[in-house]
Amino acid sequence: MPTAASVTFPPAAIDAFIAAIQFDAQGLVPAIAQQHDTGEVLMMAWMDRAAVAETMRTGRACYWSRSRQAPWRKGDTSGHIQTLVDLRVDCDGDTLLVLVDQTGAACHTGQHNCFFRAIRGGALATIAPVMIDMDRIGKDKA
Repeated sequence: MPTAASVTFPPAAIDAFIAAIQFDAQGLVPAIAQQHDTGEVLMMAWMDRAAVAETMRTGRACYWSRSRQAPWRKGDTSGHIQTLVDLRVDCDGDTLLVLVDQTGAACHTGQHNCFFRAIRGGALATIAPVMIDMDRIGKDKA
């Protein structure tokens, strides 16, 4: 399967995009990662100003890890990168849509996406198989 070409933006475009975002009190904005060609919702994460700028500058998805209190460039430890195809801000400026070309698993559990649990038969069930055993390959699960 061919991968999409990474898109990057010049500094003026990055500044204009960031100016349109309504960051919360912690300086964060929710970012929904979606597979650009299928529409599959892969994950939800948080971005700060620096993560938005890094994503737009490099063409690789970068988020803010609230648990680590540090930038988190998707795939640096797992190899499961997200190549930026497009970046959009919603009508209120308070949510981002990160259209990506996902390589490998998007979820730290090794699932293809983070939305693999649903109610089935009245109980919470796993509805998709694990794609990659993250413990077996010895990678950081983020």
